[in-house]
Amino acid sequence: MQKSLTFRAALLSLLLLACLLGLWQLATQGSSASAAPAAAMTPEQIEYAKLMGKPVDAVPATTKSGFPTPAQMGATIARQLADPFYDRGPNDKGLGLQLAYSLGRVGLGYLLAALVAIPLGFVIGMSPLIYRALDPFIQVLKPISPLAWMPLALYTIKDSAASGIFVIFICSLWPMLINTAFGVAGVRREWLNVARTLEVGAMRRAFEVILPAAAPTILTGMRISMGIAWLVIVAAEMLVGGTGIGYFVWNEWNNLSLPNVLMAILVIGVVGMLLDLGFARCQKWVTYAD
Repeated sequence: MQKSLTFRAALLSLLLLACLLGLWQLATQGSSASAAPAAAMTPEQIEYAKLMGKPVDAVPATTKSGFPTPAQMGATIARQLADPFYDRGPNDKGLGLQLAYSLGRVGLGYLLAALVAIPLGFVIGMSPLIYRALDPFIQVLKPISPLAWMPLALYTIKDSAASGIFVIFICSLWPMLINTAFGVAGVRREWLNVARTLEVGAMRRAFEVILPAAAPTILTGMRISMGIAWLVIVAAEMLVGGTGIGYFVWNEWNNLSLPNVLMAILVIGVVGMLLDLGFARCQKWVTYAD
């Protein structure tokens, strides 16, 4: 039954994808010409071509004709995947290289947040006094947009890459902290009473009783944090520039290359999906059926 449901869901997804591609082709089929006169270009596109020192006729067809067709997107994807790690200077790096920069920043900021949030969440969840004392600070800091911290980070750290890592740290901290505290506080009293009866030490009780029971809730917080971190890093890199998938999107928009922009958007979505699937699999490993 489960296999049949999975097969039908996959078939429906493929059907929806085919419909979307068909609608895309119908909407853009008038823009598939390989060349267009200068009159077909907007004044901004003509001015940009002149600023770049290019003749008007040298502007790619996808730029002249507007939104790319599925065939043009396919050619762009093939070209980007053929050499994703090239480096020809500050403003000309491969999509794979830019993606690696972003994943590195997200990974480091996320790891730092986990090292702070999970132990602190344990302490908060096990102590009602500490929970009441820290709750006002958490409630004030939690709603602040991570990007609002960017000016302060740039002023104090004075490094765009480190500022991006700090923003990831801030946005990843709160979901992990809150879910860890909630999971620890929600451990069944009966289990803790049995551990006390057996005179289990505090550290052993934390690792062998509380952690396994709270692990699904902790993983939920980590999963939420990763989704937010991947969302924020793109916006942060658009602001600070330099390297990263967000900077790639902004740079290609400035180059009037919509196919590359759409390619980057697709990569962002696929990577986000894979990260979420990874955490979903980890949740299944630590979830125990009653």
